[in-house]
Amino acid sequence: MVMDSTAERTVEIPPEVKVEIAGRTVKITGPRGSLSEDLSHMPINIALQSNKVTVGVIWPRKKEYAMVGTAAAHIKNMIKGVTKGFKYKLKLVYAHFPINIKIKEDKRVLLIENFTGEKSPRTVKLIGNVSVKFSQEEITVEGSDLKDVSQTASNIEHATKIKDKDQRVFLDGIYIFEKA
Repeated sequence: MVMDSTAERTVEIPPEVKVEIAGRTVKITGPRGSLSEDLSHMPINIALQSNKVTVGVIWPRKKEYAMVGTAAAHIKNMIKGVTKGFKYKLKLVYAHFPINIKIKEDKRVLLIENFTGEKSPRTVKLIGNVSVKFSQEEITVEGSDLKDVSQTASNIEHATKIKDKDQRVFLDGIYIFEKA
């Protein structure tokens, strides 16, 4: 059995995207803005060719081999974020008490009012540079950074989690139903 001495992944760079690499810090600029990620905690090598980013490691163990794929996926998500962006849609589900949503732009906080008839609102902090739009039955979270968009959507979903009641009967809440 012959062991492979290198693990390597390449990521194609679209023509409208500019990539800068300084050590293990990757900065990607595109039509929707720029994103930067520090990958210095990973024992990998990142190289920039003309229209490709190569992520690799020499003599990888199982953990380093996995980190190569993870770093390549982070770079792909950053490229997708600065070109197309990410969008999560959440659905408001309630049986009796209609849920009201308000945004405090100055504090970057989302308020969930009248959830199961509660008097005090539940608050959710908006992470990073995300935009939140809402209608009567739907909330849309959009942004360039996948981590910020997904974490904000998850925080909204978890803010309406009902504890100490049967989840099959009490279905009220806000749930992620689409990722794009």
